[in-house]
Amino acid sequence: MAQRDFKLPDLGEGLTDAEVVRWLVHEGDAIELNQPIVEVETAKAMVEIPSPYAGTIMRLHAGEGESIEVGATLISVDTGEAAPGGNGSAPAAQQADEDAGHAHLVGPGERPQSRRRRIAARGAAPASAGLAAPSGDSTPPPVAATVATVTTEPPARPMATPPVRKYAKDRGVDLAELQGTGKDGRVTHEDVDRALSPAGPAAAAAPVPGGEAEPARSGRVSRERVERTIPVGGTRKQIAAAMVASKFSIPHVTEFLTVDATNLMALRARIRELPAAADVRVTPLAIIAKAVCVAVRRFPMMNSAWDEAGSQIVVKEYVNLGVATDTETGLLVPNVKDADLLGVIELAGEIGRVTELARARRAGVADLTGGTITITNVGGFGVETGTPIINKPECAIVATGLIAERPWVVDGELAVRQLMTVSVSFDHRIVDGAYAARFLATLRDLLEDPVLLAM
Repeated sequence: MAQRDFKLPDLGEGLTDAEVVRWLVHEGDAIELNQPIVEVETAKAMVEIPSPYAGTIMRLHAGEGESIEVGATLISVDTGEAAPGGNGSAPAAQQADEDAGHAHLVGPGERPQSRRRRIAARGAAPASAGLAAPSGDSTPPPVAATVATVTTEPPARPMATPPVRKYAKDRGVDLAELQGTGKDGRVTHEDVDRALSPAGPAAAAAPVPGGEAEPARSGRVSRERVERTIPVGGTRKQIAAAMVASKFSIPHVTEFLTVDATNLMALRARIRELPAAADVRVTPLAIIAKAVCVAVRRFPMMNSAWDEAGSQIVVKEYVNLGVATDTETGLLVPNVKDADLLGVIELAGEIGRVTELARARRAGVADLTGGTITITNVGGFGVETGTPIINKPECAIVATGLIAERPWVVDGELAVRQLMTVSVSFDHRIVDGAYAARFLATLRDLLEDPVLLAM
């Protein structure tokens, strides 16, 4: 026999490990070339990995719920080939060559063909043709294999997050026997605890070691002091690391400005009446996003990144607009490629598409990397303003707050207007406060008089 070891490939920029969510095969199974063998979760996405070999699986080197580093052996396969020298394994040099060939089997690959190129190919000039085009943009060579993102779970497989799966596995609980009470029927930690406790939900969690029931007091019911621990891994662990790295390596400064959004809301209402917007949910965020794209054209340093390795600033001549998205597993930031070339309706459609992919955990690594500037809407939660953390290594993130009617002075007269607060956090190594203030003032002008967006 000839043993081939398949190592966990590079899953994308900055990703060093992944968590095994579910094996699609078992030891002893016969597999085909490019057959999906395992689902793994990274900080960026859920990914289905195909096998680079055909043969019989000899060993799975990680269990479900375990983390495995890039470059560590994932599976061993008997390919059935005659091994030179009869030692039952491929020569080291040959294995090394194959490892190198599979190093980027799964990952973001090169940047997809940009909308800029698609427009050029059609011979059509974009609405913002007067804006600078990106330099050095080239179509990348095709990758050896593509990422297959997880879509829907098979009916027989209970829905649960990787931490819950590991929690249940460590305690010998079969998730298939549980009725999930979480969102969309997902099994939660509490469901596992209830399965472990015959006495029911009240005894689902164990009291803190050394804790004692509080003595009964007049008119009060005694209770046990109960605590529950939540394992931190997968997406949440990576989010925590990214936030710490950003906050403590980038000198954050945040500036605020009140914007009269009355005309913006009127424009939104007008756009929603257009036939072209019949199948698109046009939100105020889409118009704000368009204004951000226009503003960074006038202030390109806001659309840049700090290159620590090269001690230089990289100014991006294209806008891949990141949209901070609240998901069940935490904050994800998918981005709209070449957002500066889109009109408001098309931009609204793309924002809806990438955020839905993120919420469904179907966003690929390419959707979650390569952003140049980010926008976050805290107004959707009824919050007036915030001081967002920069999505490293980007220079800036724009936050929009709640749009609500408030008193405002217009032409010397008090009036009721729809106001919102806009803030921008920026990297003070790249731009100074005055530059960011001018950017923010320009953004305000574009939102208060949206006709300027057409210019």
